[in-house]
Amino acid sequence: MKFDLIVGFVNPNITDKVVKTAKEAGATGDVIIQGKGSGLEQSNFLGLTIQEKTDIVIFVVEEHHTKRIIKAVSKKCNIEESGNGIIIALNIDKVAGLSHQIKKIRENLNTEQL
Repeated sequence: MKFDLIVGFVNPNITDKVVKTAKEAGATGDVIIQGKGSGLEQSNFLGLTIQEKTDIVIFVVEEHHTKRIIKAVSKKCNIEESGNGIIIALNIDKVAGLSHQIKKIRENLNTEQL
């Protein structure tokens, strides 16, 4: 099996919806990290740059699910709307620690049309 890493830098207001949507589309687990970031237009107050809160949502997914997950999250969570975030996918060369999820991943693959 080959895996991808899907990383979303999303507005904390939509994090739960992003996770739920990704799982409905085939993701089997997630990691959420709280962070700060700035977009194209930075906010300033008394000469200080204000960085907005952002959540970093990470999924390790079987590669056949990647396109569907990104498409579903983008559509249902309005990712293209300004301020909602971005989602990227990266190929993973090696992975360890997924043995407990492999059974669920295989079940998902067996019930889907690829």
